[in-house]
Amino acid sequence: MLDVYQSTRKTLNPHKRKNCFELFGFDFLIDEDFRVWLIEVNTNPYLGVPNAYIKKLLPKMIDDLFDLVLDPVFGQGVAKEPPSPGDNEGNGFELLYSHALNVNKRRAIDEGIYPIEELAQPRRKTLKPKFLTATVAKKPSHQQH
Repeated sequence: MLDVYQSTRKTLNPHKRKNCFELFGFDFLIDEDFRVWLIEVNTNPYLGVPNAYIKKLLPKMIDDLFDLVLDPVFGQGVAKEPPSPGDNEGNGFELLYSHALNVNKRRAIDEGIYPIEELAQPRRKTLKPKFLTATVAKKPSHQQH
């Protein structure tokens, strides 16, 4: 998710308008080995209520979104501090990146691919490329005399 944001952040507000924001919808798939795969990112995510879980989650997410983007402009003038790790009073979301709060929780690209230790694949050694040398034989010339 952080890579998606970092790769697009310079194009998100091309006219440099103040006080604007964007909500992204990240769609994930969990495979049979419990690995999480990013399927797509939507700039216009569906905010309908297809099930009971989303019915509870969506209002919290929207409230938090408005707290993050509206409170600094119309509220107390500062954004709320994110909940500390392990804070069960929070919303269940984790702050992954904030330039203003100096938060960057980007992980290595292969970290956590196999969340269940028994399913983890051994890491491959990175081999240094070997330079190949080839011997080229000169073709005999067929000259006519």
